[in-house]
Amino acid sequence: MNLADSLSGCAGLEGIQWLLLAPAPRRILRDQLKSLLSGRSMLGPCRLRRARFKPGRKLTAHYDALVRNERNTAYCVRPVAVTWGADDKPNRGPAEHAVAEMQAEARRHGVAAPFERLSADLAHWSMHISVSPLDSHFPQLVRLMDPRYVAEMLATVYSASAPASTPALADRYAVISIRYRPGQRHVLRYDRLDGAKTRVFAKLYRDEDGARTFRVATQAAEWLEQQAEGSTAVRPLVYVAEHGAVLYPALSGEPLTETFWRHACGLGRWLGRAGTALRALHLLSPSVAGPLPAHDFAAELGQTARASDFIRALLPSVGAAIDALFDRARELYQRLPQEPPTFTHGDFKSEHVWCGPYGLILLDFDSCHLGDPALDIGKFLAHLQLWHVLNEQPGLEPARQAFLAGYAVGKSKERLLRARLYEVVELVKITTRRVPLFDPDWTSRTERAHSVMCRLELMMGVPAAQARPSVSGKEHTAHAR
Repeated sequence: MNLADSLSGCAGLEGIQWLLLAPAPRRILRDQLKSLLSGRSMLGPCRLRRARFKPGRKLTAHYDALVRNERNTAYCVRPVAVTWGADDKPNRGPAEHAVAEMQAEARRHGVAAPFERLSADLAHWSMHISVSPLDSHFPQLVRLMDPRYVAEMLATVYSASAPASTPALADRYAVISIRYRPGQRHVLRYDRLDGAKTRVFAKLYRDEDGARTFRVATQAAEWLEQQAEGSTAVRPLVYVAEHGAVLYPALSGEPLTETFWRHACGLGRWLGRAGTALRALHLLSPSVAGPLPAHDFAAELGQTARASDFIRALLPSVGAAIDALFDRARELYQRLPQEPPTFTHGDFKSEHVWCGPYGLILLDFDSCHLGDPALDIGKFLAHLQLWHVLNEQPGLEPARQAFLAGYAVGKSKERLLRARLYEVVELVKITTRRVPLFDPDWTSRTERAHSVMCRLELMMGVPAAQARPSVSGKEHTAHAR
């Protein structure tokens, strides 16, 4: 197998899975990670969690590496990001200097061990490795991973704001990295070590995104408590401007997706509440939420097209069908009745809807914007549909109807029509993200999701594509060769 063919997409899915899973590349990755460890520290299993492929540019994979030093018998989890074929770096000198400074700071704060170094480059494999907490785009990450600094920070920010909901503080915390995405975003969890079960989550932002998210989430929580009985939004504790971090309390309950799995009694009631809460959210005045970015159907199509680039390389016939579908969706959307943009959640899906002991809780207001409220309806329905299809679970139609009844969609028939188009687009987007590239069943699962899109397209009366050849595993292997 050839590295260049894999990164270009010419080797198809086989080339990508070779780079992620084959013994030789895995051994090279492990050797590089071992070289970063200090002393007699040990490297255990490296568990592949996520992979993103941009044809002709790079493949990025995220691992949980289990490591321990000679003094500990237990392994701890350390997030690692690996990139093959990284983009050119014209400012390599300043970047390398920033990385060196950050590694030195990590050692001073005691958050580098058992790693001696937190980055490595292997030129002939076009490989770059970053180990948490290294990220020159988020220099504050090192400090926010230091348990001593965290205790001091929480004591300072809470004593300054002193909100009524502030929990009693602890002297010691365990810091867990929930999401490590160098250059993009980070989520940390702070667990008290004094026996109390109180947890705090820290979400890091760049620029002014953190201040905006804190403001919007706070306003949304207040609005829902007034307008949608039995529903609220997670209310952030505080925004720490110095670190671009929003602190959130832990939630009681479970995501709606967990309720799906157990087929819990009253699922229809929860889905109805989700619809009612979303309807109320769409009535929130943009002037109350503050300045928000605009987002329309064309922007959503553009985002999804970019996110699905790798499908065009790995499954060409499905990629061609997606392009044709987008062209028809764009044309049909322009013919539908429109309405003025309103407050929109932007990422309304079952994972962001929690069933709590005191009612429904909405979370993750990072993507809020001014746009078509049909986007939120379509996104939720798409995630609902794909979950049922990929997990081969019954009950899709009653679940859809319960949600739409709660939203009172009968009062907005034109909005529902546009929502069906957003549903098609979202099905493409979540297919690119929900089916891991390293899944041995990736081709069939992706084609199954594609067949869902085709059925929905026919239900909507959108003219079918002239040809949609099936891409069997055999045909795909031939293409890869």
